[in-house]
Amino acid sequence: MKLPRRIVTVTAAAAALTATLAAPTPQASAATTYAGYVMGYFTESNQGAGNNYGLHLAVSTDGLEWTPLNQNAPVVTPTAGTLGLRDPFILRKQDGTFQILATDLNGTDWSQQNQYIHVWDSTDLRSFTNYRRVKLHSMATHSWAPEAFWDASRGQYAIIYSADNGTRNVIMVNYTTDFTNVSTAQVYFDPGFNVIDADVAVGDNGTNYLYYKDEASGGKLRGAKATSLAPGSFNSGTYTGTIAHGGTEAPILVKSLTASNTWYLWGDTYTPNGVFYAWQTTSIGIDAWTPVDQKRYTQPLNSKHATITPITATEMSNLLARWGAPTWNRLKSYNYPDRYVRHADYAGRIDPYPFDPYLDSEWKLVPGLADSAGVSFQSVNFPDRYLRQSSYNVVLDPNDGSSTFKSDATFYPTAGLADAAAKSYRSYAHPDRYLRHFAYALRIDPLGAGSPVLDRQDATFLLTR
Repeated sequence: MKLPRRIVTVTAAAAALTATLAAPTPQASAATTYAGYVMGYFTESNQGAGNNYGLHLAVSTDGLEWTPLNQNAPVVTPTAGTLGLRDPFILRKQDGTFQILATDLNGTDWSQQNQYIHVWDSTDLRSFTNYRRVKLHSMATHSWAPEAFWDASRGQYAIIYSADNGTRNVIMVNYTTDFTNVSTAQVYFDPGFNVIDADVAVGDNGTNYLYYKDEASGGKLRGAKATSLAPGSFNSGTYTGTIAHGGTEAPILVKSLTASNTWYLWGDTYTPNGVFYAWQTTSIGIDAWTPVDQKRYTQPLNSKHATITPITATEMSNLLARWGAPTWNRLKSYNYPDRYVRHADYAGRIDPYPFDPYLDSEWKLVPGLADSAGVSFQSVNFPDRYLRQSSYNVVLDPNDGSSTFKSDATFYPTAGLADAAAKSYRSYAHPDRYLRHFAYALRIDPLGAGSPVLDRQDATFLLTR
């Protein structure tokens, strides 16, 4: 039996915390130049093959295209409580270091009552120290999706989370300066109906924003705004309609680092399971969200209920040096960006994400077997097999070492025929033909005889991680 390293309860002294307590020394955040983002998440795939309830990390320069770290394996895993986490949150504290919070839940037993959350300290997201479980309340309910923000008026951090107050799911809050001792729990946001998964953006031009999952609407996102961060301030502040793509939860507000006044809103769908969608606006104070084209963003493989935090160029470089980028790639269809190149029954095709086995969509792009100036697509889960053309159909066959196989399995990358920022792949064996999908099956075909615009789109792919 593993004993918890540290279990922290709400003591009488903790319950007496007030805004008069000493606060951390604020960092001159205005002087910090951010160059990208880090995402934290756990993983689940639709048939369970990719389920892992540890903290995963990915990085991005634009907040849209993500590179998983550590081969998409966890960088830290809880050693107490349920031994698993969901809904991680990464906070950059006032002193510039990071605080990691997460739901203490391993799997999907929603009936489980747990008053604790997982907590780690980290200076750089390369090491994680002082692991502990912090007790937030004594109610017979859960503590889902903890997040935190700095409330300057109190000189404290607010820890917000979803819990059932005996009437309905509301957003609760505890205040803290050290994420070890916390104040008595109180209701933070209760609009009068069931809500979970709150995300707060503090002080944009004097207005604060809280986005949440409205369970009364069947699972859609809404936004509220207020000029105060005090408990109850957002209760009557909802100003958006519902925002969703199917059943949607876990909103994340992300301000662009490069586009003036631009915000992104991420949502995690549970119908279908585990697909992220993104919306954008240049006027966060009004109800003006529009969907982002799926060509422009790619979530980390199997990622669920994420958190996104700005980081510096040095921090991104250090994270990549510590954890490494994946040795594999995925290929997303240009004109069906919800579909990825995969093999199924040893045939190449494009199928909607997500699917299991998810490894069917992972490829090592190695120097071309027939010409190192080209590439060959080596399967990750069948490493002796490569995509090759056979009578113009694309199949996954074992490499027999023959010159014919090497020729059939080699392709020349070119600028995307439908978009020069993407990729197309010309056959080495039949240089008048390109890799393309037709009725979702992969083939090599000459382009332009029938529908030249459609053909070029079918033969264009987005190389992602």
